[in-house]
Amino acid sequence: RDSNPLALRVTSLLVYLMKTSTILLAAAGSVAACAIVYYTFTTANRLTSGTRDTAIYVLQGGGLEVHISAYGATITKLLVPDRTGAKKDVVLGFDTMQPYLEGLSPYFGCIVGRVANRIANGKFNLEGKAYEVTQNEGQNTLHGGKRGFDKVYWKAEPMETPEGQALRLTYTSPDGEEGFPGTCKVQVTYKIATRGEYAFGDASLITEMEATCNKATPINMAQHTYWNLGGHDSGSVLDQTIRIASSQYTPVGEGLIPTGEIAPVQGTPFDFRVPKKLSSHLKDVPGGFDHNYVLGTHGGKVPPGISSKRLLPVRLAATILDPKSRIGMDLLTDAPGMQFYTGNFLDGSIIGKGGVRYQKHAGLCLETQGFPNAVNQPGFPNSVLSPGETYTHTMVHRFYNQ
Repeated sequence: RDSNPLALRVTSLLVYLMKTSTILLAAAGSVAACAIVYYTFTTANRLTSGTRDTAIYVLQGGGLEVHISAYGATITKLLVPDRTGAKKDVVLGFDTMQPYLEGLSPYFGCIVGRVANRIANGKFNLEGKAYEVTQNEGQNTLHGGKRGFDKVYWKAEPMETPEGQALRLTYTSPDGEEGFPGTCKVQVTYKIATRGEYAFGDASLITEMEATCNKATPINMAQHTYWNLGGHDSGSVLDQTIRIASSQYTPVGEGLIPTGEIAPVQGTPFDFRVPKKLSSHLKDVPGGFDHNYVLGTHGGKVPPGISSKRLLPVRLAATILDPKSRIGMDLLTDAPGMQFYTGNFLDGSIIGKGGVRYQKHAGLCLETQGFPNAVNQPGFPNSVLSPGETYTHTMVHRFYNQ
């Protein structure tokens, strides 16, 4: 009702800005090109280039800034303010997409699947039929095989949600891809939540995964970011404090395949039920942590597996705190398990952002998931998705300063 023309123009500008998002678009030509420009677009004008979307999408809100590539649905950068207000990039990765495309990334920041973690000997039986899937870690299958979800282009769709800015990525995995049965339609949505159920402080990062398939198939999607809350270039994470809200884990045997046992953490180096410095227990675990923790146990029973309905609430799985930056992070999820990995295979040979060499323990992973090799372990939570069902998996990352 304001008749002031200037006020009307300002109001219109504000409305337009609220409906727009910002992305980084790689310069035309080679994906390895160094030139990157800012580009503003509305959700009605998506910028993609067919099946090879070379854009880097940026979500912002509440002080958080997340950079995402459609290749592998990969988080390439995540800026979080420290206690002084300075922003730190708290995820490991590369400055350009070329190392990802050349297969040099040890799963930095990507979505892994069709089945995250390991399948023993790359074999399983399903509905009376034997399947052999691609073996890419010795005799085992790791993170979906040689060309898993991390090595394909997803279709990206920026959007505004009631919670805040979001990016939805979709991919169709054809029947027989890497040996897995059925055509699967998968979706990942990243959101910066400044409002709503999971908003915390100024903002949270929400990751929502879904899948449907026309044949029975194992599904276990995971988000594989390497975290270092001191900054990706700050060195080792061993001085960081971690708490894992779990009283049980799955011991492993040869090839890091779970034995099938579900063991208590009490009295073992795997007990992080109260916050502890990571280095205090690492020396007692030969090779470092690369183990699945059991989340959401009920009366000593393992949690349920995938279903069309959420069977477990989103609840706290882990907390990390860096002693110098004082950046803290809570991870919440509805998944039945979480792989805790301490960057044991980093050895300084990978040159990351800013020319930093990522040494051993330069980052840690908290991969919420179904249990490893669950398709071959009847005592583990169900990992088989049947036609008519929908796989769902939610993660919430809450950041704060202490």
